[in-house]
Amino acid sequence: MTSDSPMPSPPFPSPDNAALRVVVGSALASVRNGEASMEDAILHAAVHGWYEGHIQGEDECPGCDFRGGLPKNANRG
Repeated sequence: MTSDSPMPSPPFPSPDNAALRVVVGSALASVRNGEASMEDAILHAAVHGWYEGHIQGEDECPGCDFRGGLPKNANRG
């Protein structure tokens, strides 16, 4: 599934993030095979998706607390 709409700012991973695709695929599979309710699968995917976004942000900008140019603890205006 793809979307042409812009993604929000971090901590959300990019839509093409491989780890995010695994998280979403696992959530869908858990609902389909009856291991989790839809609500549990959404919660699992949201938590792990946020975490993957955090990791991606750290990889893209070491020392930043978000995917941007400001160092940690900088005044964002």
